[in-house]
Amino acid sequence: MENVPASLWIAACAHRLQQRWHTVDPLELEDVARDLWLDERLRAMPPDQAAIDWLRPISAGINLPG
Repeated sequence: MENVPASLWIAACAHRLQQRWHTVDPLELEDVARDLWLDERLRAMPPDQAAIDWLRPISAGINLPG
């Protein structure tokens, strides 16, 4: 997202992830948010929307191969 410093985007995204995963260490969620920032498609979104988009398969209960 333009005009949003990386540190603020990452912090906001990590906060949104924390709302979904209360028991996960916030520093780990910040690492996840930093990885999401590296994805150009997600970085173009507002941070809360990027987190929601990334969580969508998990929230839907979809089992991904792997």
